[in-house]
Amino acid sequence: MAKVKVFQKAKNIFNTAKEYWTQPPKGNYIPYKEVAALSGAGFGVNWVTLLASTISLNASNFLVGACIGLKPMDLQIMLNVANLIGIPLGIFRAWYYDNHHLKGGKFLPFIQATAVPITLISMLFVWLPYEDWNYITKAIVVEVMYLLLNVFLCFYNESYTYFQQIISPDAQERANVMSISQVIYSLAPSITNLFIPLIAGKTWGLNNIWTYRIIYPIFTVIGLAMSLIFFRKVKERLILPKKKPEPVRMFDAIREVAKNKYYWIIQSAAWVGFLESGYGVVLGWSFVYGNGGQHQEVLGVANTVIGNAALWSMLLAPFAIKWMGKRNLLITANTINIFVLLILYFVYKNLIMICVLWYFNTFINTFWNIVQHNISADMRDYHQWKTGVRVDGLFGPLGMIGTAIGFFTGMFYPAVYEKLGIQEDYNVLYDDALRNNLFEALILCSALGALLNLIPFCFYDLTENKHKAYVSVLKIRAMFENHALGVLEDGELEDAMGIILEAKELYGQEKTPIDKTALKAARKLPKHTEEEKQIRSEAIRKAKDEIHYAKERNLAIERAPIIMDDLNKFSGAAAKIKLAQAQRDLANGEIHLYETAAEELKTAKKLPKKTKEEKEIRSEAIKLARVKKESASLIKKCGIENIKAPDEADKEEIINRETSSFIDSMRAKQELRAYLKKESVYSRITKPYKDAEIYLAQAKYYTHYNELEEKYYELTAVK
Repeated sequence: MAKVKVFQKAKNIFNTAKEYWTQPPKGNYIPYKEVAALSGAGFGVNWVTLLASTISLNASNFLVGACIGLKPMDLQIMLNVANLIGIPLGIFRAWYYDNHHLKGGKFLPFIQATAVPITLISMLFVWLPYEDWNYITKAIVVEVMYLLLNVFLCFYNESYTYFQQIISPDAQERANVMSISQVIYSLAPSITNLFIPLIAGKTWGLNNIWTYRIIYPIFTVIGLAMSLIFFRKVKERLILPKKKPEPVRMFDAIREVAKNKYYWIIQSAAWVGFLESGYGVVLGWSFVYGNGGQHQEVLGVANTVIGNAALWSMLLAPFAIKWMGKRNLLITANTINIFVLLILYFVYKNLIMICVLWYFNTFINTFWNIVQHNISADMRDYHQWKTGVRVDGLFGPLGMIGTAIGFFTGMFYPAVYEKLGIQEDYNVLYDDALRNNLFEALILCSALGALLNLIPFCFYDLTENKHKAYVSVLKIRAMFENHALGVLEDGELEDAMGIILEAKELYGQEKTPIDKTALKAARKLPKHTEEEKQIRSEAIRKAKDEIHYAKERNLAIERAPIIMDDLNKFSGAAAKIKLAQAQRDLANGEIHLYETAAEELKTAKKLPKKTKEEKEIRSEAIKLARVKKESASLIKKCGIENIKAPDEADKEEIINRETSSFIDSMRAKQELRAYLKKESVYSRITKPYKDAEIYLAQAKYYTHYNELEEKYYELTAVK
């Protein structure tokens, strides 16, 4: 009987996979075929970056520390220099992501284009003859190669992270897909964690550069092939109107991002993350340097067994997120991690206990890693709802604050290493007393870091239901705009109107108390005979369905005010004031000298701000006055007679111009920079007019509601 049930379950799984292989289940976005491709792509990513990830400028790194022999503090100074140079590159990446829409998606083209350079540069890095060079030469070459590698590696890693966040607009589906795909592609690090230390232990060792010259490149090349194949079979999903996206000005985006409270919560937690990471060397260094290094070969086995812990948290993550919510799961995981670190402080001399605690710590931290990606995606959707502009890359420039903080915090652990005896010779770690003193300091610092990392998330209140409401609003906005553009699809109409009609029905209603009396009674029913079991099972199912319906209805009641507020956003007092102002700004024309902008700003700041409506009126008035003030300032600077719209044809001519020499090529780039600067100035001068034009157009879109509702009923009547 048991075998029959197992066979039936296996058959059901197979049939389900077959049914949804090319078409996703109802209400979802991703077919199973794409989940499989995403898993294969993740496998490739892990191996493409395998060798590159061993090249880092910190004292705990075997390659640049133990193999090449660079001092901890020197490595930190080199890292600070690299981070300083990386700031303008990071700003460029951020701007490029949000303003260049390439064929194939917003992020996928970067993943595909940067994989090959990463593979080639990382292989060249390890094959340079460091043995023949003096200390200064080694340091300079390592720095230059690290900088070159990170030009491509940062594009690759950021693109892959951002891509995972937009694979589905549904937060729960995104969590489910990421969990399933991670279960599969986590085999990649499991394989390398097992075989590389095992092979290294029998050949050169993890603290010898030949391991990185021979063993690592094999996996890297295989990963490159897998990456290029599987990334062609996945796609991005952003909820945007079907029109050419407007360019996003960097400083406008930064100004808006700075108002996003969830961004600052995530960032502040990241700023103290450096402290929590200190304990990470304990496992590897215990195997490589503890007991004279005689257990180094077993490190691969330990890594594989410990890596298995991540499998269970990946499988459980979607259920844990649904049960606890992302915020509560993050706080719970970090709290447990603090206790694990405190236990580690007392047992770190026992290799078996280290492995046991590492297994449990890996299980807990994997929840953290999965939830972090989902929280970041939710935060971007919230930002799009709040501002009306989709920003991904341009969250990066404000993150440079963290880079600046890192210049100082990054010195902490290298200083600890050097204070406790590590210079360029890492063989001192074979000394038990020195190594133990270092481990104790690192573990205590990490426990403090975990506590500091937890605190910001106590203020995170973007619940799963709020996020669902914001995504619903984005669908409604896209429906109105696509209708105005004449590109609205029936499926979009049905989805958005279904959301609106549900919100209208439930708006202002009271929540239903969750009554589990029927469920408790059903569970007490007799179950002696097959008939009784069936009756009991049906009663339990019915009671659970009623509870589920009540819960879902209550959640929909919570979402209704957010949806209705957006639907009625052009009918309130603040909206009427803004509409009247927009009509005046439109009548002024594209070029208008706002001579009273400074006075308007002062007046706006004095407006009352006691009620929600007053705050909204004041905020909009201040925002508009600042835009006008900037426009007036630029007009005075340039001269009103010199201002005219740049000709798009000029830009196309420069971009498509054939150059016969290097000098001609540089001249063309200079002309393009001059054109883009002129275009930027013109867009800022005309921003009051353009913003008014956009706002009035959006208000007009919403006047078509009755027409769309009628069309919706016609469609559903046919079905």
